[in-house]
Amino acid sequence: MKRNQIGFTLIELMIAVAIIGILASIAIPSYQDSVKKSRRADAKSALLSLANAMERHFTETSSYCDVGGGSGAATTDCGTATLDTGTPTNIGYAIPTETASFYTITISQVSNINTTTKQGSGYTLRAVPAGAQSGDKCGTLTLKQTGEKTHSSGTLAECW
Repeated sequence: MKRNQIGFTLIELMIAVAIIGILASIAIPSYQDSVKKSRRADAKSALLSLANAMERHFTETSSYCDVGGGSGAATTDCGTATLDTGTPTNIGYAIPTETASFYTITISQVSNINTTTKQGSGYTLRAVPAGAQSGDKCGTLTLKQTGEKTHSSGTLAECW
């Protein structure tokens, strides 16, 4: 007489656990990489939006000076304000909260200063990964007024 078996044997259960473990070891890192890539895209978007705000400011004042704030600093012979770098607070642009949680986006430099007119005609924007994003393979992203895009590691194709 044959007996009907309703449950699983220990071997069958261990095989199922092993298969789930293998799938998880492949899927989780891939998912985490996709999340970092998505956050990097948000940071690039914020850099480009900040560049647009910088250009609007330049159109109004013929200078990139006097746009910084927060933890910024003054640039010699640049405008009248004491803050030319740092968090962009004086140009009507706010870094999106979701992006600010994973990247510190700042105006890192105002350049090409005309000492006579006290006007700057160049800038460098920087997005530094922070928190859970700090291990991003592209590292710090930068954008200059000329449109030049750089990164501290990785390749230009995968980072920009």
